[in-house]
Amino acid sequence: MSLTPAAGPPADTIVALSSAPGRAGIAVVRASGPGAGQLIDALAAPRPAPRRAALRSIGEPGSDTPIDHGIVLFLPGPRSATGEDVAEFHVHGGRAIVSALLAVVCARPGVRLAEPGEFARRAFANGKIDLTAAEGLADLVAAETEGQRRQALRQADGALARLYDGWRSALIVAQAELEALIDFADEADVGDAGIAGVRATVAGLRDAVGRHLDDRRRGEILRDGFQVVLAGPPNAGKSSLLNALARRDAAIVSAEAGTTRDVVEVRLDLDGLPVVIADTAGIREAAGEVEREGIRRTLARARSADLVLWLIDGGAFSAQDGAAAGSTGPDPLPDGVEGPVDRIDVKTKIDLPRARYGRPSRPHDIAVSVVTGAGIDRLARLIVARARARLGDDEAPALSQARHRTSLEACRAALDRFLDPRPRGLELAAEDLRAAATALGRITGRVDVEDVLDQVFGRFCIGK
Repeated sequence: MSLTPAAGPPADTIVALSSAPGRAGIAVVRASGPGAGQLIDALAAPRPAPRRAALRSIGEPGSDTPIDHGIVLFLPGPRSATGEDVAEFHVHGGRAIVSALLAVVCARPGVRLAEPGEFARRAFANGKIDLTAAEGLADLVAAETEGQRRQALRQADGALARLYDGWRSALIVAQAELEALIDFADEADVGDAGIAGVRATVAGLRDAVGRHLDDRRRGEILRDGFQVVLAGPPNAGKSSLLNALARRDAAIVSAEAGTTRDVVEVRLDLDGLPVVIADTAGIREAAGEVEREGIRRTLARARSADLVLWLIDGGAFSAQDGAAAGSTGPDPLPDGVEGPVDRIDVKTKIDLPRARYGRPSRPHDIAVSVVTGAGIDRLARLIVARARARLGDDEAPALSQARHRTSLEACRAALDRFLDPRPRGLELAAEDLRAAATALGRITGRVDVEDVLDQVFGRFCIGK
């Protein structure tokens, strides 16, 4: 069942500043609802022709002093972004102008300020967008890098909806065929052939859903950022390297061991990809309770990281260095960091004499100096290369929301039950297909999804 709006138009007209708040050259105040056209009639008559911009004097009815002179647009529904009548006032972006205009507009009967995401929610209720497109719009507004923008735009344009609706349509056809076979259950030859065809279709769909799910979280990584953790012993140069990559003083640098106690994060745009670099506490046998907690957090972040930069202090010398230099593999990561963690071993402080002369070098992938800048750009390119290898092909629609993953896993589980070779009644098998189709429908909003609407639209800013 599709989610449809309540019978009749909404009783109120909503209004909000749809451009960024604060001083600007232009501010856009948008209204949507049955009274949108009347707002133009009252504040900026005469109403312009639909979808034609017109310069108007905008002011309070009966006042000889206008609020501003600006552009007015009228977009009658259903051919509008929300499916309702929409009015837009493009005025100069001073705070006083915007405040005065909103005050006059909201003083009109049946007009109120919009809630966060209410414009997009009305667009969804009127069939202009599906839930995945709404989430794509929210991600598009929040996009900070070129990669995030491309992914969000594809989702807002309906790439995910087309993929999921295609699967859902195939499941509905398979479900209809199976339920028709129930009526001919006594005719064994017809039933066996028909069931085999349905099973082949469902097996192909199950494999497609599985491949989509088993994508190493590439869509979520692109949306939230490729997580890079700087780890190593105290004074290995983690905070200095963070500052060098960020090109600003994001972390405190001190010769005193154990300065970094908590995780310090910096978000970077590296070649269009969102990368989150985390400086962490140095790993050692710590005596203090606070430092032990910092090390615990370091290990936790390293376990969940997409990439660990393991720093080797090139300016230090110890009895262990000679043994490490003779090894052919990298140093093992500390206890508590399990699994095949992707890593780059970084030798630091290569500008110091000890790093250049008089001692063997421990195994490493790259050597850097934050003082001279040597190796920093190459390290950034290495991080980008690892991120691109993890993200793979960015043209195919990718999972970007935990909500989608949960529903797709429920869909795959239902398809697995259907394909279970153990004998089951056709009625139960048909119910498995219905459950799988319902799980897909909940992603796009093709079924009743009131419980997820607040979660989806609550992320929007007011005016969107």
